[in-house]
Amino acid sequence: MRTFEPSDTLKRLPEQFFARLAKQVQDLAAEGHDLINLGQGNPDLPTPEHIVSELQEAAENPLYHKYSPFTGHLFLKEAIAAFYKQEYDVDVDPETEVAVLFGAKTGLVEISECLLNPGDLALLPDPGYPDYMSGIALANARTSFMPLLEENRFLPDYKSINENTLDEAKLLFLNYPNNPTSAVADVSFFDQTVALGKKHDICVVHDFAYGAIGFDGEKPRSFLQSEGAKDVGVEMYTLSKTYNMAGWRVGFAVGNPSVIKSLNLIQDHRYVSLFGAVQQAAAKALTGDQSAVRDLVETYEHRRNVLIPALNDIGWKVPESKGTFFAWLPVPEGYTSEAFAELLLDRAHVVTAPGNGFGECGEGYLRVGLLASEERLLEAVRRIDDLKLFD
Repeated sequence: MRTFEPSDTLKRLPEQFFARLAKQVQDLAAEGHDLINLGQGNPDLPTPEHIVSELQEAAENPLYHKYSPFTGHLFLKEAIAAFYKQEYDVDVDPETEVAVLFGAKTGLVEISECLLNPGDLALLPDPGYPDYMSGIALANARTSFMPLLEENRFLPDYKSINENTLDEAKLLFLNYPNNPTSAVADVSFFDQTVALGKKHDICVVHDFAYGAIGFDGEKPRSFLQSEGAKDVGVEMYTLSKTYNMAGWRVGFAVGNPSVIKSLNLIQDHRYVSLFGAVQQAAAKALTGDQSAVRDLVETYEHRRNVLIPALNDIGWKVPESKGTFFAWLPVPEGYTSEAFAELLLDRAHVVTAPGNGFGECGEGYLRVGLLASEERLLEAVRRIDDLKLFD
């Protein structure tokens, strides 16, 4: 069979770090082992019933059996604007400041292609969501990493970045509440970010995927709540986490009109927007009853409050998560992230994500998801305790 050589663009794409872990998990599961998978980022609970019902009803509408408007239905963009006003008191123009996305991941990849030329520089958090790198590779651009360190509350220290690097940079990626560290950002940090973007003419991209998930009564802050934020960037939001709609592939970007225009343009060449019934259901999710969201956050907080004290009780001293549905756990002394993750997988059949898969500064940590029942979380702790690693 003839083999056709992939393009240089595809060759530039970063290796999927977690592919090997997924293969190990599949092999153990095929052998019949009872695995507790805390390594994934896939919500384990279903989409709320009222959203599913809206989709079922909307799917019968013949209007949606035709091509959707390329930039999305206006009613969805109006719902997005209403959501931002209700949740964050941020005014958004639905026609010029909203781009409908096939999930936020799509926009996070596309924005590098929209704004970066070959050789241009983007600033990335380390550790961070690996797919930021994908768009930069497709754009044939360069990266400079901003360490997220515990002593800085896992926020980048802008003062430590070389001025020449800041002057070169065209894009800056942020993500709070943060995957993988579960850290949160405050108004002071976002105000600093706006000032940095203005001074150095950097477009800020705030990945707000976990925007609904904050703990201890603290509501995560939108980047767009800072004065002047729309002048320097955009925020990307997904319905995947807030409404357990990961498989629906619907998200959006809001903010700077010129960036929104570029995102709409690239999508105009790639897609014919989302199925209209999905858009109608998404609008219902954003503007309808939000009690299911509150219940979901409460569920994650309860799970956190079960897992973290139980780990501390067996001698694994770990901090509490501040947001997201993850916990960021320091590995015991003497182990690398990968070695400890493999130990837990092989001997306890507990799946975790090694921190170095999110960047060099993730070394020394594991990411675990609060994406299993409290009973399964406690079972995972019991299995780990049986290994007597913390005696």
